[in-house]
Amino acid sequence: MGKPLIYEILEKPASSSVIGICSLIWFFIQKRNIGYADVGLSYETAVEGGQYWRIITSAFSHISVVHLVFNMSALWSLGVVEQLGQIGLGVEYYLHYTLVLVVLSGLLVLGFYHMMIQRFKVEYFRRVTAVGYSCVVFGWMTILAAKQPSSKLNIFGVLSLPISFAPFESLIFTSIMVPQASFIGHLSGIIVGYSIAWGLIHGMNNYWAITMLGWIALVFVMSMKRTGSMELSFIEIEPVTDPSLPSVGVVASRNGRTLQMDALPGRRVADIV
Repeated sequence: MGKPLIYEILEKPASSSVIGICSLIWFFIQKRNIGYADVGLSYETAVEGGQYWRIITSAFSHISVVHLVFNMSALWSLGVVEQLGQIGLGVEYYLHYTLVLVVLSGLLVLGFYHMMIQRFKVEYFRRVTAVGYSCVVFGWMTILAAKQPSSKLNIFGVLSLPISFAPFESLIFTSIMVPQASFIGHLSGIIVGYSIAWGLIHGMNNYWAITMLGWIALVFVMSMKRTGSMELSFIEIEPVTDPSLPSVGVVASRNGRTLQMDALPGRRVADIV
């Protein structure tokens, strides 16, 4: 017999907290009938619309319950990172670099979109909207594969993968089995994961984590205020308009708020990450 669930939760406090947060957000999204366009990350809304808060909301949001269960099952298995303090990992390491993975993988996704739009003129990537915690999950798969290659990744309690191959096996598997799965999002998580595992990104401690969290909170609130996504009467930001640029506005809808642009007509495409 395995350990009682309560003991496993106590051994994986950070992973358990993230799973709880993502599950509560999913429940809220279902109750409020919120869609991909309301919380997801796209080049059009984040880069052109200035809605930088979407880097955070997209990471913790899931629309499909299957998507949520798959990501949270993998994340639960990866919670073993919190128990590996003896090799330099542990709870603090997990918290510090989860923060890095959320932000940098989201920025890298936007960087790939920018390259595809500006360099290769593929307009499809302007409106692709990504949601999900998979970038972070793939990042932790990669870190664990580099730091503890003998580990196993258990998914749903029935599928066990050697962690050393799990990032790329999962990348190929999800791309084939789930056509909507974001190859770019998953690849971004892997790239950031290797950057952390190989020491290209290092030096995170409590000071830098709190500093980074403070800047994230500030940018999150200010960008929501600036784009009209949050009403904060005590913050005033003077709008700057240029009649030569396409107008961007936020209009209310029954499902929350949606972005409206009088240029760049077309349909938005959902991408699961």
